[in-house]
Amino acid sequence: MIAFVPATEARAQGAAVAQPVGPSGLPLPRFVSLKSGRVNLRIGPGLNYSVDWMYMKPGLPMEIVQEYDNWRRVRDSEGSEGWINQSLLSGKRTALAAPWQRGRLEEIALRADPAAEARTVARLEPGVMGVVKSCNGEWCRMDFDGHTGWLEQSLVWGVYPGEQVVD
Repeated sequence: MIAFVPATEARAQGAAVAQPVGPSGLPLPRFVSLKSGRVNLRIGPGLNYSVDWMYMKPGLPMEIVQEYDNWRRVRDSEGSEGWINQSLLSGKRTALAAPWQRGRLEEIALRADPAAEARTVARLEPGVMGVVKSCNGEWCRMDFDGHTGWLEQSLVWGVYPGEQVVD
Protein backbone atom coordinates (compact mmCIF):
# COMPACT_ATOMS: atom_id res chain seq x y z
CA MET A 1 0.00 0.00 0.00
CA ILE A 2 1.36 3.43 -0.91
CA ALA A 3 1.16 6.13 1.74
CA PHE A 4 0.66 9.71 0.67
CA VAL A 5 -0.01 13.05 2.24
CA PRO A 6 -3.31 14.61 1.09
CA ALA A 7 -2.71 17.69 -1.04
CA THR A 8 -4.48 19.91 1.46
CA GLU A 9 -2.26 18.69 4.31
CA ALA A 10 0.90 19.01 2.21
CA ARG A 11 -0.13 22.53 1.23
CA ALA A 12 -0.63 23.37 4.91
CA GLN A 13 2.95 22.22 5.49
CA GLY A 14 4.11 24.64 2.79
CA ALA A 15 4.69 22.13 -0.01
CA ALA A 16 3.59 22.88 -3.56
CA VAL A 17 1.43 19.92 -4.59
CA ALA A 18 -0.95 19.27 -7.45
CA GLN A 19 -4.32 18.30 -5.99
CA PRO A 20 -5.92 15.17 -7.44
CA VAL A 21 -8.70 15.91 -9.90
CA GLY A 22 -11.85 13.88 -10.44
CA PRO A 23 -13.55 13.09 -13.78
CA SER A 24 -15.51 16.35 -13.43
CA GLY A 25 -12.24 18.31 -13.59
CA LEU A 26 -12.75 19.52 -10.02
CA PRO A 27 -10.40 18.72 -7.13
CA LEU A 28 -10.85 15.67 -4.92
CA PRO A 29 -11.55 15.74 -2.08
CA ARG A 30 -13.53 19.00 -1.80
CA PHE A 31 -16.32 20.43 0.30
CA VAL A 32 -19.81 21.25 -1.02
CA SER A 33 -23.25 21.64 0.56
CA LEU A 34 -26.71 20.16 0.08
CA LYS A 35 -29.02 22.13 -2.23
CA SER A 36 -32.34 20.97 -0.82
CA GLY A 37 -33.95 19.82 2.39
CA ARG A 38 -34.62 16.23 1.27
CA VAL A 39 -31.54 14.48 -0.07
CA ASN A 40 -31.16 10.71 -0.28
CA LEU A 41 -27.81 9.14 0.55
CA ARG A 42 -27.57 5.88 -1.42
CA ILE A 43 -25.34 2.86 -0.92
CA GLY A 44 -24.17 3.04 -4.54
CA PRO A 45 -23.97 5.46 -7.49
CA GLY A 46 -27.41 5.11 -9.07
CA LEU A 47 -31.16 5.22 -8.48
CA ASN A 48 -31.26 1.41 -8.41
CA TYR A 49 -29.24 1.43 -5.15
CA SER A 50 -31.17 1.57 -1.90
CA VAL A 51 -31.41 4.71 0.22
CA ASP A 52 -29.31 4.43 3.36
CA TRP A 53 -30.16 7.83 4.86
CA MET A 54 -32.16 10.97 4.10
CA TYR A 55 -30.74 14.38 4.96
CA MET A 56 -33.34 16.99 5.88
CA LYS A 57 -31.15 20.09 6.33
CA PRO A 58 -30.46 22.27 3.27
CA GLY A 59 -26.97 23.74 3.23
CA LEU A 60 -25.42 20.92 5.25
CA PRO A 61 -21.71 20.63 4.36
CA MET A 62 -20.49 17.43 2.71
CA GLU A 63 -17.06 16.30 1.60
CA ILE A 64 -16.87 14.77 -1.88
CA VAL A 65 -14.35 11.94 -1.84
CA GLN A 66 -15.10 10.21 -5.16
CA GLU A 67 -16.95 10.77 -8.44
CA TYR A 68 -18.70 8.36 -10.77
CA ASP A 69 -20.70 9.73 -13.70
CA ASN A 70 -23.25 12.17 -12.17
CA TRP A 71 -22.86 10.68 -8.69
CA ARG A 72 -20.66 11.87 -5.86
CA ARG A 73 -19.47 9.76 -2.95
CA VAL A 74 -19.74 12.04 0.06
CA ARG A 75 -18.82 11.99 3.73
CA ASP A 76 -20.69 13.94 6.40
CA SER A 77 -19.27 15.43 9.60
CA GLU A 78 -19.98 12.21 11.50
CA GLY A 79 -18.05 10.08 9.00
CA SER A 80 -21.03 8.47 7.26
CA GLU A 81 -20.45 7.88 3.55
CA GLY A 82 -22.69 7.23 0.58
CA TRP A 83 -23.64 8.46 -2.89
CA ILE A 84 -25.64 11.58 -3.81
CA ASN A 85 -26.57 12.78 -7.29
CA GLN A 86 -24.51 15.85 -8.18
CA SER A 87 -27.67 17.83 -9.04
CA LEU A 88 -28.49 17.86 -5.30
CA LEU A 89 -25.12 19.41 -4.34
CA SER A 90 -24.03 23.05 -4.40
CA GLY A 91 -20.60 24.65 -4.53
CA LYS A 92 -21.75 27.08 -1.80
CA ARG A 93 -19.39 26.68 1.15
CA THR A 94 -20.98 26.05 4.51
CA ALA A 95 -19.40 24.57 7.62
CA LEU A 96 -20.13 23.34 11.12
CA ALA A 97 -18.58 24.82 14.25
CA ALA A 98 -16.67 22.02 16.03
CA PRO A 99 -19.29 19.26 15.59
CA TRP A 100 -16.99 16.88 17.50
CA GLN A 101 -17.75 18.93 20.65
CA ARG A 102 -21.54 18.38 20.50
CA GLY A 103 -23.03 17.57 23.87
CA ARG A 104 -20.42 19.49 25.82
CA LEU A 105 -21.31 22.59 27.78
CA GLU A 106 -18.55 24.66 26.15
CA GLU A 107 -19.58 27.34 23.69
CA ILE A 108 -17.39 28.50 20.83
CA ALA A 109 -16.48 32.17 20.53
CA LEU A 110 -17.14 33.90 17.20
CA ARG A 111 -14.64 36.79 17.16
CA ALA A 112 -14.86 40.30 15.70
CA ASP A 113 -11.35 39.94 14.21
CA PRO A 114 -9.11 36.98 13.33
CA ALA A 115 -7.33 36.88 16.69
CA ALA A 116 -7.85 34.85 19.88
CA GLU A 117 -7.97 38.03 21.98
CA ALA A 118 -10.52 39.80 19.73
CA ARG A 119 -13.93 40.77 21.08
CA THR A 120 -16.57 38.00 21.10
CA VAL A 121 -19.39 38.70 18.63
CA ALA A 122 -21.46 35.61 19.48
CA ARG A 123 -21.23 32.35 21.37
CA LEU A 124 -21.94 29.30 19.24
CA GLU A 125 -23.19 25.86 20.20
CA PRO A 126 -20.95 23.08 18.87
CA GLY A 127 -22.33 21.74 15.59
CA VAL A 128 -24.15 24.90 14.52
CA MET A 129 -24.04 25.51 10.75
CA GLY A 130 -22.81 28.72 9.13
CA VAL A 131 -21.85 30.11 5.73
CA VAL A 132 -18.15 30.39 4.94
CA LYS A 133 -17.32 33.89 3.65
CA SER A 134 -13.52 33.48 3.49
CA CYS A 135 -10.61 31.69 5.16
CA ASN A 136 -6.99 32.81 5.41
CA GLY A 137 -5.52 29.45 6.41
CA GLU A 138 -5.84 30.05 10.16
CA TRP A 139 -9.21 31.80 10.59
CA CYS A 140 -12.51 31.67 8.72
CA ARG A 141 -14.91 34.61 8.37
CA MET A 142 -18.35 33.09 8.69
CA ASP A 143 -21.98 34.05 9.04
CA PHE A 144 -24.13 32.23 11.61
CA ASP A 145 -27.75 33.31 11.27
CA GLY A 146 -26.89 37.01 10.83
CA HIS A 147 -23.91 37.02 13.21
CA THR A 148 -20.73 37.50 11.16
CA GLY A 149 -17.30 37.03 12.64
CA TRP A 150 -14.13 34.97 12.72
CA LEU A 151 -13.73 31.39 13.89
CA GLU A 152 -10.44 29.56 14.29
CA GLN A 153 -10.08 27.31 11.24
CA SER A 154 -9.19 24.34 13.46
CA LEU A 155 -12.75 24.57 14.88
CA VAL A 156 -14.43 24.39 11.45
CA TRP A 157 -15.69 21.23 9.72
CA GLY A 158 -16.20 22.13 6.08
CA VAL A 159 -12.79 23.71 5.38
CA TYR A 160 -9.46 21.90 5.21
CA PRO A 161 -6.57 22.81 7.54
CA GLY A 162 -4.58 25.61 5.95
CA GLU A 163 -7.08 26.00 3.09
CA GLN A 164 -7.67 29.51 1.84
CA VAL A 165 -11.19 30.36 0.71
CA VAL A 166 -12.00 33.54 -1.19
CA ASP A 167 -15.64 34.60 -1.50
